[in-house]
This record gives sequence, structure tokens and C-alpha cells, in this order.
Amino acid sequence: MTLNAGYRALAVVDSVQGVPVPVHVLYPTSSETTAATFDRHVVEVALDGEIDGEGLGVVAISHGNGGTPWSHRGLALHLARAGYAVVLVEHPGNCRLDNALAGTVANLANRPRHLRLALDAVFADPVVGPRVEAGRAALIGHSIGGYTALAVAGGRPSSLPHESLDGVARPIAVEVDHRVDTVVLLAPALPWLMAPGALAEVRPRMLVRTGECDDIAPPDFVARVLRGLPDDTPLDQRVVPGAGHFAWIHPFPPELASPAILPSLDPAGFDRAAYQAEHYADVLAFLRC
Repeated sequence: MTLNAGYRALAVVDSVQGVPVPVHVLYPTSSETTAATFDRHVVEVALDGEIDGEGLGVVAISHGNGGTPWSHRGLALHLARAGYAVVLVEHPGNCRLDNALAGTVANLANRPRHLRLALDAVFADPVVGPRVEAGRAALIGHSIGGYTALAVAGGRPSSLPHESLDGVARPIAVEVDHRVDTVVLLAPALPWLMAPGALAEVRPRMLVRTGECDDIAPPDFVARVLRGLPDDTPLDQRVVPGAGHFAWIHPFPPELASPAILPSLDPAGFDRAAYQAEHYADVLAFLRC
């Protein structure tokens, strides 16, 4: 039987930042869907539909700088229909509707906390919580979302000198979430995890995909940083031929493709729409293995 995707919104407040953190959960359902609009994107979901299945795996997605979790709606819907509870987290201060904290040390501390709070809310939710696998979660992060996922999974980040008024790099306080046992990094931005020992305590198994033509998170740089992982880390790492930095987000309509909207563009010859199906299958297979 082919399942649909259900939808439930959770109320999450970050008391440190003093703001609500929008959290959206997609999950498998047999309920009838309707077209719903989220941040300008139309998605077919069953609003508060009945959840199908027990012991669902929890997967949280962290979007990139100034982005929206709905840029990953294709992957999220695919995973939900395949039997996962997918947690879409919108990072206040670093999202499309509010990007005031981009490039700040505060943002680097806030983002991992948002993910932990979202996971707390899912496991505690009276509707979703009883239907998911307790105490285990996977994280998917694109661009700075990759930094976010690694920080939650045990990374010890440091700010960059230019991010402080006195030009001094400092450790960023992040609380590790030991529920995380799987991490998927998509074109991850990792300069805050370059210091010796920054990744020594990271334990989850990991899938990493970078783009051959990515000049924001170059594959060689990502690979060099990830050499800091423990030697026994289960690591599936691959460079996608021809891909740029935004290959892993949902394709834009052709009429919106413009140099003024960088995420809408791909390197010449790369077909993002065609790659999406491979991307979804790639991530799902890794989560299931």
C-alpha cells in the first residue's frame, strides 16, 4: 500500500533566544491529503491525519543559511511516505523570513539548540511521541545545517576570528544529543569544526555528499575537515559529479532561475530535477541500512 504524508505542527519555544522555533512533522498516513501552503510552497499532506505504523524512525532536517526547511520538502515527503517521522526545523535568526543573526556567534550556538529542542518536542508529543522509536534520531543537514548536525552529534565548534569584535576565535558552547546515531551531511559548511580534536567525540555513522563544482563547501575542504572524525566512524562519502552547492534542495521553477536567487542555479550541464530521485533513494537506503 502506498502511504501519504501526514502533517502536524509542534509548539516549541527557545527560552535562551526568547523566540518560538517553528517545527513541522511529516509522517506516514493513509488519510486523504489536501494542498497546503507552507512558506510559499504548496505541499500535499493530510493535516493532522492518522499516523500509520509504530516505532517510526525520527529524522530531523536542518536547512542552510537564510533558507527554509521546505526547500527539502521533496526529501521530507519521500521519507515520510517510506515510514519515517520527519522533523522540519526552521531556525529563527537564520531563515528566509528572519536572517538577522547570519554570520554571528549567537547563530552558531542557537542552531544546534533548536535541533535538540525539536527532538525533545517530538519525543514528548502526545500524538507523535508514542508512535516513534524512543531515544534514537537521525539528522540531515545542508550547508550550515551540516555544521548544525555535527555540532549536535558531538562536534566541538569554535567561532572564526572575524566573527568576534576582538578578532579572537573562541569555543562555542553546544550540548551533545546522544540520541543521534545517524548523520547525513549534504554540502556541509564546516569551517567552525577545523580545530584539532573538534570531531574526536563524534560517534554516529555518517553519509556525506558534496558537489564537484561547489565553491561554497568545496569537496576537498570538507574531506580534509572530516579527517578529524574517529578512525572507526562508519563513513559513506562521495562527490557528486557536476553538482553545485544547491543540488540537494528542491528545484526552482524555471521562471525563477536567476543570478539574483543563487539557490535556483546549478552548474552548466547539471540536472537538479533528475538528480533529486537519486538523492532521495540514496538517503533512504542509508537510513535503512
